[in-house]
Amino acid sequence: MTMSKGSNVPVPTRALRVEMGWRSGPGVPDADASALLLVSGKVRSDADFVFYNQPAHPSGAVRHEGKRGDGGQVTDTLFIDLARVESAIETVVLAASADGGTFGQVPGLYIRVLDAGQGAEIARFDSRDATVETAFVLGEFYRRQGAWKFRAVGQGYSSGLEGLAKDYGITVDEPQHAAPPPPVPTAAVPTASMPIAPVPPAPTPPAAIPPAPGTRVAGPPPVGPPVNMPPPVAPPVTAPPATVSPPTTPPPPVRPGAPVRLSKVTLTKEAPSVSLTKQGGTSGAMRVNLNWQVRKQFSGWGSKRGRAVAAHRDLDLDLCALYELSDGRKGVVQALGNAFGALHQPPYIHLDGDDRTGAVESGENLTVNLDHKQSFRRILIFVTIYEGARSFADLHATVTLQPLNGAPVDFSLDECTVPSTVCALALITNNGGDLIVQREARYLVPERGVSPQRTVDRVYGWGMNWTPGRK
Repeated sequence: MTMSKGSNVPVPTRALRVEMGWRSGPGVPDADASALLLVSGKVRSDADFVFYNQPAHPSGAVRHEGKRGDGGQVTDTLFIDLARVESAIETVVLAASADGGTFGQVPGLYIRVLDAGQGAEIARFDSRDATVETAFVLGEFYRRQGAWKFRAVGQGYSSGLEGLAKDYGITVDEPQHAAPPPPVPTAAVPTASMPIAPVPPAPTPPAAIPPAPGTRVAGPPPVGPPVNMPPPVAPPVTAPPATVSPPTTPPPPVRPGAPVRLSKVTLTKEAPSVSLTKQGGTSGAMRVNLNWQVRKQFSGWGSKRGRAVAAHRDLDLDLCALYELSDGRKGVVQALGNAFGALHQPPYIHLDGDDRTGAVESGENLTVNLDHKQSFRRILIFVTIYEGARSFADLHATVTLQPLNGAPVDFSLDECTVPSTVCALALITNNGGDLIVQREARYLVPERGVSPQRTVDRVYGWGMNWTPGRK
C-alpha cells in the first residue's frame, strides 16, 4: 500500500520489518536507519534510541539489523515486534540520517513496513521532496485506542542525526559537525539551535548591565556577565537570587549513564581501511560481530531469487579467525574442533558462541584483547558455511568491529555471485604498533575436496597444516 505524506494505516500488533531504501551511485551519500521509543514525545533514557551504535533495545522489541546492497539498491532494516513494545511507549519514530551529504543527493528514498514472518508489504511511503536535509523522520508507529497505526511523516532536519536525537531528548557525546566561527565584533547573529551561539542584546537593557558596546574582546557579546543558558522568560541579572526565585517548572531529571556516541566508520570499496589507533581503539576488548539475515528461498544455488522467507532453520554460519602472533605462532579460532581460543592468554582471541540460525540478536561474536596488541602480527576474520546452504547467495551479512574505546567500524558484504562457502571478512595487521583494519569482503570458492579453512589459508599465505574436524 503506497501512502501519501501525513496519511496513516492500521498495522498488526506483531513482528514487523521496517525497510528504508534508496538507490546508490556515484556521489550518493550513505544513510542509516534508526528508531526512537517515545513517551509524551521524548525518550525516557538514551536506551530508547536504537541505531548503528546501539543496535538493540533493552526490551528486545526493536533492533537494528543492518544494510544490504543488491543491484544498485541499498536497504537498511529495523526489526520491530509491536507485541513486545512496553505499554508505556506511545510512539516509535522511524528515522534516517545521511552520512557525507544531504537527502537531496539520495535518489529513491522510501520506507516500507513488512510482515516479518511472511514478507508481505503492509505500507510504503516514498519521500520525493528532500533538499538540504541531513536527517528525516520518514514514519512512525503510534498507539490509538489500544491498537497500532503507521503514519507517513516525511519531516526533515538540516542538523543531522545529532539534531534529531537531541530534539527527542537524547544526550549526545560529541557534536557531529564543525563548531561555528567566532562572532565578528560588528554584529552578533543569534541562533536558537546551538548553545554556543551568541546571546542577542536585550531591547531595553536594565541599568545594572554594563554598556561596553565598543570594547568587546574574543568571547561572548556584551550583554552582561556570562550566564549558563538563562531561561528565555527571565531577564539577565548580575547574580540570580538564591532564595527568592519565582516558581518554575522543574527541569527533567538527569539521566544516568554515558552519553550516546554518534560517530562511526563505515568501510567501503572506495575507502576500505582504517587505523584503530587513530580512532582511539588501542586497549580493552574489541568485539567483532557478524549478523546475518536470510532473505530468499534456498533451492539450489542462486534460484528463486527475490522470494522473501523467514530465516532458514538449518543454516549454520561459523565466524572464525586465523591469527599470526609476533613470536611466529599461528593458529585458528573457530567452533569446529572446539578451538574457541582464549582472551587473557595466547592467542588473546576468543569466540563467544555459535549462532546456528542468525536469529540471536547479537549474532556471532569474536573478542580480541587489544591490551595485547603488541602480540599480534596479523588476524584474518572470516566466515564459513558449516551446513544449510551451498553458497552465500541469498544471505545478507553485516560485520561490526566495536572497540571498547573509539568509534565502531562496520561494513556490509556485497551480493555473492559465485558458489562460495567461505568469505574473508577483514584483515587486521600490526603496522609498527598501529592496528590497521582492512575490509576484505572476499568470497572464495574452494576446490573439490579442499576445506574452506584450507582455502583461506592458501589465498592469504598462512602456511598451516589442516586435519578434518567436527563440532
